[in-house]
Order: sequence, then C-alpha cells, then structure tokens
Amino acid sequence: MISTSNLTLRFGKRALFEDVSVKFTPGNCYGLIGANGAGKSTFLKILAGELDSSSGEVMVTPGERIAVLQQNHFEYEDFEVLKTVMMGHSRLFEIMEEKEILYAKPDFSEEDGLKAANLEAEFAELDGWQAETEAAELLMGLGIGKDLHEKRMRELSGQEKVRVLLAQALFGHPHILLLDEPTNHLDLQSIMWLENFLFNFESTVIVVSHDRHFLNKVCTHIADIDFGKIQLYVGNYDFWYESSQLAQRMMRESNRKKEDKIAELQKFIQRFSSNASKAKQATSRKKQLEKLTLEDIKPSSRKYPYIAFSPERDAGNNLLSVQNLSKSIAGERVLDDLTFTVNKGDKIALVGPNGQTKTMLFKILMGEITPDGGEYAWGVTTSQTYLPKDNSGYFDTDLNLVDWLRQFSKDPDESFIRGFLGRMLFSGDESLKPANVLSGGERVRCMLSRMMLSGANVLLLDEPTNHLDLESITALNNGLTNFNGTVLFVSQDHQFTQTIANRIIEITPMGIIDRQMTYDEYLENEDVKALLATMYGR
Repeated sequence: MISTSNLTLRFGKRALFEDVSVKFTPGNCYGLIGANGAGKSTFLKILAGELDSSSGEVMVTPGERIAVLQQNHFEYEDFEVLKTVMMGHSRLFEIMEEKEILYAKPDFSEEDGLKAANLEAEFAELDGWQAETEAAELLMGLGIGKDLHEKRMRELSGQEKVRVLLAQALFGHPHILLLDEPTNHLDLQSIMWLENFLFNFESTVIVVSHDRHFLNKVCTHIADIDFGKIQLYVGNYDFWYESSQLAQRMMRESNRKKEDKIAELQKFIQRFSSNASKAKQATSRKKQLEKLTLEDIKPSSRKYPYIAFSPERDAGNNLLSVQNLSKSIAGERVLDDLTFTVNKGDKIALVGPNGQTKTMLFKILMGEITPDGGEYAWGVTTSQTYLPKDNSGYFDTDLNLVDWLRQFSKDPDESFIRGFLGRMLFSGDESLKPANVLSGGERVRCMLSRMMLSGANVLLLDEPTNHLDLESITALNNGLTNFNGTVLFVSQDHQFTQTIANRIIEITPMGIIDRQMTYDEYLENEDVKALLATMYGR
C-alpha cells in the first residue's frame, strides 16, 4: 500500500497541491486525472521518490517494491533488450550480476561458495529462474519479437524503446506500479494486451492516461487532482465524468427541491452500480455507490471548450467517389488501387497499421498532393475542411490569435473573434498570444476553431486527439457525435472511434475491408477477423 499525509508541493507562492492525504490500496487501479498543469506527472514523481515535496510525506508498506515507467528512452542504449526489462527489478538484477561475477572467478573460495549459496537462495525466492521467460513474455505481449530480444537498445526505434521500458515497469510483479501515459506508441493489439494484464494485476496501480477507453477498462477508482486536492472516486472515468456533470447541473439548479436532486442521484447510481471494472470489485463498489450523498459529488473546476460544427448547407447524396487511387513515395507503394464511395451521413474511421497511408489519402483528397494513378471526385454540393496531423505550417507567423483566426472568419469583427476564442478557452490576454508560441494542444484547438468557422459539411481529421487533454478530447468527441454532416477521420483513441464512427474502412496491403458498423462490432466480427488473418498473415 502507498499513501500520503499532508503532502504539499509549492513553486514559489503557487501551491500545485496542498495538504493531500490519500491512500492507494492493493488490488485497485487508480486513474490519476486533472487539467493540464494540475501536477499529475509531478505527483507520480513524488510517489516514486524522484522528487521531494515541500512538506508532508509518502508512506509505503515496508518491503513493498515500487516500479515506474521510465521516461528517458536513451538511458539503456548499451544494454540488451532482455536485460533492460529485467533491470526493472533492481535487486534481482543485482543478484544476477553478482552471481555472474562470482562464478567467473578463477580462484573460487569457500567464502565465495557461501556467498553464492545465499545469493542462489535469494534468487530463487525472487522467482529468478523464471525471470528471462517472464521478460520475454512481456516483450512479446507488447509487440517486441524474439528477434529483437538480444539486440542493444540503441538498435531499436523510438516506439520500440517505449515498449521495452513499459515491459521493464511490469516485470517482476511489483507491489506498486506507477505508469505515466503507458499507451503512447502502442498499437491496438498491445493496448488490449496491457488492458488485460492490468485487469488481472493484483497489486496497486496508479496510471495517468488521456485514453478514456483504457481508463474505463482498467480503473477501479479515479483520483482527481482539482482545487489543489486529490479526491478519490470509486468507479472508472465515465463514472467520474457523469458524476461531475451531475454536480454542476445541481449547482446551476440549486433552487430545485432536494428530493428531486436525491431522486436524480439515485437514478444515476443505479445506472452505474452494475458496471464494474473488475468483477471482484463489483460488490464493494456497489456498496460504496449506494452510500453516496449529494455532498460526496463535487463539481469540477475543469473547463471544456465549446466544439460544435454547423454546416452552412446540406450536402446532396453524391459525396465522394474514389476510383483506383494509387500513390508511391520514394519507390514504396503507399496507396494501391484504392476504391470506395462515401455516402451522405457516413462517419468513417480509417484504420490500419500504416499511418502514412491514411495521411497520404487525406492530402490527395484535399488537393495537396497529386496521385500517381486513379481519380477522385467530390460532389458539387459538398464543402470540405481538414485537420492535418502536422499543422505547423499554419502557425509559422507572428500574428496574434485574434488576427490569426480572423483570416478564416467571414465576420471580421474583433468582439466576435474574441468571443469565439473565449469559447475555445483563449480568454482575455490569451487571445493576444502570438500564434508561433502556441503549445501542441493550443494549436489543435485553433485548428478546430478554423474548421468550425468554415461551415463545411464534410470534415476530414487526421489524429485530431493528438496533444489534446481529456477535456478537449471529450468536447471534440461530443461535437463530432452531434454533427449531422459527413466525417472521415483517423484516430488511435478507441472510445473516440467507437462513439463517432458508423462505418469502418481498414486499408491493408492487400486491399480494403469496408464495413457499415461500429468499431467494437468491427473488432469482434468473425468475418473481419478471418480477412485480417489472411491479409496480414496472422
């Protein structure tokens, strides 16, 4: 178990969090959430002992081992991949090295023999004989094949290094596991493997993630950093979100009778009480929910941008026709004889392992690149707007945000532009920031503003959730769900894709798989599984 007592962290006069006393118990997975800058990663560093707090203390049950997902991808460059994973259990790895040095001595003494016996006993107690097997299984589960296990870390790609470091954190059955954005750079299969691993993990997990589906799958509790405090909620992310929205409605409607509020609360609890993240937690979670009072549900200080797309006119039935589209880059075939038709009201998720393929398709459809072969035609009643994965070219200017957004607005009035920026969380002096100093998340919010002002009836979005916080992702998710036009998008966010798409197109090396269904239905469809096995040889 790990807990804090009156933990405070100050930077000058500003308190990031103050007098935080919280307890994280075994068998539970806590999703640590909070607005950008709230201190999520900093809190994990304090728990891990990597950063000192201003006051208060962190208490860990004696004898329990903490494992941390390392963020420095270049720290282990000279080590073999398999050894890097086993280094996650420092004492076990230390014993392995001591044994190796000891047995290599040419003058092995009786004293050395006694020391070796003690090391062997501790090695066995730490399950050392299974260490290499466990490390290899973790790597395989995360998509690192056996052919890479004996290579040096410096020989791996950046994404492969991230996966090795995740395997390192999971290795050796730690008592307390601290994970900061563990799903970054993982493909769908690896994320599902990690979800299953954590679902069955018996120890304490504290995780920071912007992946709402992942938080819903693995979390038994949410630890919300807000108002400089940490409030624990039983349940997953969706439960926290719904309860915070309920609290805000109750505050706005404070003149309603308390009995009506209690009835709403009871209905809310009934909705979630059977939705357990882990079966073994179901009974205790239901009891905790049933004990909730109005005072237990607190409104969040979190701000959500206002994202709503309103097409200026309806599109006709002929939206988009793509015929035999092909494109090669540096001699590599990126698009190969691609053919499909987009219908009115389609919300299409483009999926598949090659992100370059989907980006290239969007660039061709938006007229930025000419295909090598084939053709495409937009319907005459359509208007398109595009959110590219790389938006840096739009912000290579010292214009302030008001003037930057004015370029894309039919109404040039400053009060209108400022009002629009305010709804996208650029209020006051924020709207006068130069466009070329914006963060990644701020740039995406500006690009979404540009898209909303376009009045287009067809939206193309390439990885729109990149760089966004949970609040902005939720707002964008709702905006696209409510949009009555046509959408083509690419996203690694499972919940985003599941809740928006009504059609899935997977681009494979052997052609496309095109199904009119939700993402979850697509993943579970036996016909699709058989086709994928054929196309990818798995």
